[in-house]
This record gives sequence, C-alpha cells and structure tokens, in this order.
Amino acid sequence: MSADVALQDSVYDALIADAGVSALVGTRVYDNAPDGVVYPYITFGPSQAVTDDVECIDGEENYLQIDVWTQEGGSKRGAKVICAAVKQALHNAALVLSDPVALVLVEVEDMRVIGDPDEQVAHGIVSLKAVTEG
Repeated sequence: MSADVALQDSVYDALIADAGVSALVGTRVYDNAPDGVVYPYITFGPSQAVTDDVECIDGEENYLQIDVWTQEGGSKRGAKVICAAVKQALHNAALVLSDPVALVLVEVEDMRVIGDPDEQVAHGIVSLKAVTEG
C-alpha cells in the first residue's frame, strides 16, 4: 500500500475515533461526500506525496488537505471549532500506518476558514504534513 493511502486511512480512523471530532460531526468523514449529506461534515481534499529518500531509507513527505464544511448562515465560527478539533486529534498524533509504511512525524501546518460560493456555507481547511518511510 502506498504511504499516501495508508496515511489517509489512518487519518480517517483517528478522526472517527476522536471524541472531540465525533461530537461535532459524528461519523460524517468522507473521501467524497454523498449527495444530500448532512452538515457539518469533513472530506479529504487534495494530497501530494514528495519523494524524500535518504541513504538506505525510502522516505516521503505526504501532504493532505482536510476540508471542513458547515452550514450556519455563512458564519465561520463552527468551521473554526471543527478545524481546531481536527488539529487536536492529528497534530503530533501517534498514527499507525499499515506495513511496510512507518510514520516519522505528522503535524498540522496550517488552518484557515474561507467563504463558499453558497453564502450559507463556510469551508475550513486543515493542512497536514506527514513524513513517512518504508
């Protein structure tokens, strides 16, 4: 299994298992949200894997965007609260990736909340970086 797939699977498991996140979105964490999904929810956004090999070690820097979606009349407050819960669940977390991929570190590099073309929706973005080897 590739490191980026293993990372997404582990992040999904961590978000679903985290009491703070699940209190806000339940189990509504999706790779691709279904039609008619109930707000608020989380989806996986763009990802990137950059080779970072060193002598005798196959390494990667993996970047994953986690998107938060709320519908509170355009208020960004709820999206900020969920983004903070996602950071709490994932920043420096001891995620377990599937063999042969090992996690070296995972950190939330950035969080931001923006408007959406649908003026009733706010969009939170959590940028995650993970260094893996294997």
